[in-house]
Amino acid sequence: MTVAVLGAGSWGTALAMQLARQGHDVRLWARDEEQARVMQEERVNRRYLPAFELPSQITVDADLDACIAGADRLLVVTPSHAFPDTLERIAPHLTPRIGLAWASKGFEPGSGRLLHVVAADRFGPDMPLALVTGPSFAKEVAAGLPTAVTVASNSAEFGEAWAELLHGSGFRAYYTADLTGAELGSAVKNVLAVACGMSDGLGLGDNTRAALITRGLAEVMRLGEAMDADPRTLMGLAGIGDLVLTCTGDLSRNRRLGLALGQGKSVEEAQAEIGQVVEGIKTSEETMRLAERFGVEMPITEQIHGILFKGWSARKGVRILMERELKRETE
Repeated sequence: MTVAVLGAGSWGTALAMQLARQGHDVRLWARDEEQARVMQEERVNRRYLPAFELPSQITVDADLDACIAGADRLLVVTPSHAFPDTLERIAPHLTPRIGLAWASKGFEPGSGRLLHVVAADRFGPDMPLALVTGPSFAKEVAAGLPTAVTVASNSAEFGEAWAELLHGSGFRAYYTADLTGAELGSAVKNVLAVACGMSDGLGLGDNTRAALITRGLAEVMRLGEAMDADPRTLMGLAGIGDLVLTCTGDLSRNRRLGLALGQGKSVEEAQAEIGQVVEGIKTSEETMRLAERFGVEMPITEQIHGILFKGWSARKGVRILMERELKRETE
């Protein structure tokens, strides 16, 4: 097939490479014209994945219309805050035959809406939608290391087709119908990864990290229950799988942000050091919006949001969490 991948960051490039390995012709859209030219000529994404040569099946272009024209499938891999604008740009090209898939993790800025809700509102109930998510670092996918992901879709036929497109060369893809659970798990884990990184930056040890992961999962499960997500999704690759990877792996930008905060750096200093979008920052704001809307208690998320946006102390935030009143674990 011919697949248009929109977004030439680390994750978009890695997924383009995986699709090319399966024999598909891939058109990779880079927003910056100079970046597209250099990538096409040098056959490498020097900014994000400098150690990996682009397969010959990938064509890099800054012309969005040219990338989409005649494509059989379309995959959006932009940051979540750019997702609504991207939908507007591709709307003239999108048809139910092509469908819409994305690998962005987060919520609509300012509303907290899940991205599949944004897409369904824009394109109507007949548009096949799919999310590619799960525990996967771009560098390891680019290297061809074994990886398993979830493809969540409102159409079994469309979701399974996308799983088949990606599946192979040590890359496994599993289909689920639970878009809500898959999106919640893939987004909120970024906030919890900031918390775990912060704890490690403060030198609080493995016990604290394990507690944050476990109690963080409880927060996601509570929110998922309120939003009618399938709990099995949150206990799978898109939930606990992605959560553990992002909270413990140092390739995670969200964890690295937390590490820097725990070491006394400001949010601005940490972002400049990382040099890429850190989804957990905006996601913490939208997660709190959802928690308030659905009346769900999320104390870890609340502390991270306060540290990122209100100048709260990282060390004091951990103490507040540990000094909360006693309760049963399964409440």
